Amino acid sequence: MSTNATEKQWSEPGQRPKRGVPEGLWLRCPGCKATVFRKQVDNLGGRCPECDHHFYVPTKTRIAQLLDEESFEEWDANLRPVDPLGFADKKPYAKRLVDEQARTGLSEACVVGRGYMRGRPLALGITDSAFIMGSMGSVVGEKLTRAVERATEQKLPLVVVSGSGGGARMHEGILSLMQMGKVSAAIARFQRRGGLFVSVLTNPTMGGVAASFASLGDVVVAEPRALIGFAGPRVVEATVKVTLPEGFQTSEFLLEHGFVDRIVPRPELRTEIARIIDYCSG
Repeated sequence: MSTNATEKQWSEPGQRPKRGVPEGLWLRCPGCKATVFRKQVDNLGGRCPECDHHFYVPTKTRIAQLLDEESFEEWDANLRPVDPLGFADKKPYAKRLVDEQARTGLSEACVVGRGYMRGRPLALGITDSAFIMGSMGSVVGEKLTRAVERATEQKLPLVVVSGSGGGARMHEGILSLMQMGKVSAAIARFQRRGGLFVSVLTNPTMGGVAASFASLGDVVVAEPRALIGFAGPRVVEATVKVTLPEGFQTSEFLLEHGFVDRIVPRPELRTEIARIIDYCSG
């Protein structure tokens, strides 16, 4: 077929080949249900341009948002989870760990280290819901505990950003469950020594994380409309057989009831935490 014939054929209605839209250019906002341009969301720090819904952001992005450029020094990056129980559900736990590490680029659901926030030194911990929903396995608990102990020794303020929807990790049984007490005990020792712990709750902060160290901050701040609690609202409602109040287990509901001290939008977190450190260190 000649070039002219081809152009004529494509010019007819319905005949021009469709150009595919590359995947990942657009996002569906869970808040307002609008379809938004991913690049615009990224430029806003992971927020919806229509309703200010705070999307998930990965650990590396979170570190860049909070800390001074290239100031982060990771601690205990060599600690890696194992499969002590030989656990298997849809796939063996050992295989699940390898898959999650390849998919997320993380060795575990927690990253800890030292950095500077507007020139102020601090210890930082982040749990990441992308890795098995940010659930707290043995390595997560160990890394957090070591970070708290280093913060105690070095007299550093401690900031932990929680993004854990999985609670204690069932794949490790009691070895996971005991991390709640271990991290909480380390924080108690840290606070008795006069250390400042700022707990930042993001969406979601649930289960054993919410029931342990995430709720123990000297100052507890949360991002807007984050889901925070032990069991999810649907589970609670099905258990107690009562219609829950509007906004139950959101940051705003918990602020009203005294569980959260402040709600801080993501662009203001860095400045607000630095202000808290200055105020409490004076």
